[in-house]
Formats: sequence, C-alpha cells, structure tokens
Amino acid sequence: MRGIDYYELLGVRRSASPSEIRSAYRALAKAMHPDTGGTAGAFRLLREAYETLTDPERRDDYDRGEEPLAPPAPRRPPRTAAPHPPTLPAIPPDTIEWWDEVRGGRVVLRPEAQPTREVTVAAAGGWVLVLLVVVLVGPPAPLMIPLLLVLAGSGVAVWRLVRRHLAATAVDRAFVAEFGERTVFGRPGTEQDEVGERLTADLLARYLTRIPGVRICHGLAAEVGSVFADIDHAVLCGGRLVLIESKVWLPGHYDLDASGVLWRNGHRFRGGAATLPDRIAAYRALLPDLDVRGVLLLYPSRTGDLTVADGAADVRPMVPEQFVRELGGWFATDPSTVDREAFRTLLRQVVSPG
Repeated sequence: MRGIDYYELLGVRRSASPSEIRSAYRALAKAMHPDTGGTAGAFRLLREAYETLTDPERRDDYDRGEEPLAPPAPRRPPRTAAPHPPTLPAIPPDTIEWWDEVRGGRVVLRPEAQPTREVTVAAAGGWVLVLLVVVLVGPPAPLMIPLLLVLAGSGVAVWRLVRRHLAATAVDRAFVAEFGERTVFGRPGTEQDEVGERLTADLLARYLTRIPGVRICHGLAAEVGSVFADIDHAVLCGGRLVLIESKVWLPGHYDLDASGVLWRNGHRFRGGAATLPDRIAAYRALLPDLDVRGVLLLYPSRTGDLTVADGAADVRPMVPEQFVRELGGWFATDPSTVDREAFRTLLRQVVSPG
C-alpha cells in the first residue's frame, strides 16, 4: 500500500529475518485483531505487510519500490472480462457417484466404547449360565465351596466389566447430548472481501453434510492457542481430514508445484499465494493418526473458464464440482465414523465457534 512502510508498521529492521518478522507480526496481531479491540482495516494492513515481507519475491519487489501500475480505464468494460460475483455450480445429485451410497447411514463414534456391548453381554450371560448350571445340577458337596468361590470371583470381574461399559456408554451419550446432530461449527468469512469463504461454506453445507460422519469447521487457527483464523475450512470424517483455502482469482489454468509455487497459464502467479503447505505439516503433527490433505478451492473473479492441473501433491487446486465429486467420494469410503478425540482437537482450533 502506498505511503505505508511495512517495516516500520511491524517494528523491524529492513534486514530482519523471516523469523523476526513472524515474531513481530504475532505480537502485534494479538493487539490489533478485531476480536481483541482492533479494527478490521488495521489488521488487514498488518496482514498485508506480513505476507509481503515473508514472501521472498514480493519482499524483493517491495524493497526496490516496485508497485503494479493501475491499467488505464477503458472507454467501455470489455465484455470478455466483465467482473461478476462468483456463484456455485448446480451439481445434480444423481450424477454424484457417492450420493446414494451414504444415504441412511448411522453415525458410529470412535474410539468405540471399551469394553464393547457384545463383550459385556457375553461375559454377563456366561456367568449367569454357569450359575444356573451350578444351582440346577447341584455338584457334590466337596466341589460346592470351590465352585462358589470361583463364581464369586468371576462375578466381581463381570460386575467391573459392566461398570466400565456403562461408564464408556455414558461418555458416548454425553458427546451426543453436547453436539446432537450438529455438523457445522465456526463462522465462515464475514468481511466483504471474503466471498470465497462464504461460497465454500455453502458448498460444504449443500453437499458434504449428506455424509453422516462429516463434521465441518470454519475459521481455524494454524497453531495451538492462536486467536487468528489462518485456515478457512476443515472437513473431518473418520480418519480423514481436509484443510481448505478459498480463493476468488482470475480465470485461467492453475497449478501448484511440489515446492508450493503457484502457476497460472504457465507463468508464476503473482496475484496471490497459498499458505496451506505449512498448515498441513502443523496439522499432521497435531493429529498424527489422521490422513490430512489440503485443497485450494478456486472461484473465478471474472467471466471465463477456470481450470486446474491434476496432481497428487499434499495441496491441490480444485474447482467446486471437482471437489464435491472427488473429496466427497474419498470421505464416502468411511461415511459414518466420527472420531471423538480428533473432532474435539479440531474444534479447539476454531477461533469463533459460533
């Protein structure tokens, strides 16, 4: 932004290292965040300074004083480049392969209550059966006392098993009572320029909530204890987690290479950046038992085609329909499981639970 010294704003030297810039940003962000008394405009400017100075190429341009020149205003807006509000595609449910496979599924909580109901019933039933045999058959007197002692000891063990099962069942019931059938947590983007976040929230609610085990979170912190929503969305189902970053960018063909560099139409993309690669690593450390992936969900800011390259990287650019078909199918392979521990960990990362 013209007239603003990003180094002065962050309170660092022009030779400051990325780690020094990051530390300065975190210290200032706590005071300037709208949730802690700051203003949205000031916090947005702080983020702009941070993102510019932590990107080597953008920082180099900034240090040289280079700024993109505004294009001359055309006499009339070109029809092929007319801005328009991005919208969600209408995907007929009968064309989604996994749509009917997940219908009527019942939610299964994991880890499963231990001991299970089957084990508890079998142990209690076996003990009662042995007791009936002893009573009805009437063993010889010399064996009666040892048998009664065995029955007493095994009865105590069965009772402890029953109590453990009842306690575990109570935990499941408490979880259901706390969350009920709710599947969406947190608030999607509320700022005027956060159109992509709101579109993705609508997309997830419209299609992925069809899957019984899916739990959706909006606005998550990248680090434990942070108050900043650095991750737009997360979708959890069973042992699988997808982190999503929503972007409204120009039409074109996008690719994200293995080093995290974005390309558009064969050229390095200078209109934005993806921060998910670092977030993926943090969440894999936070939830090591989950299969964690990332998606850069793209919407066109103007009329025109927006396409993405195929790939198997940790973070993939996708368009909405592709996301619903591919990631929905990925979740649908285990559609009914809710991992309570993973869910609670994820929920603690939601900045504004809503």
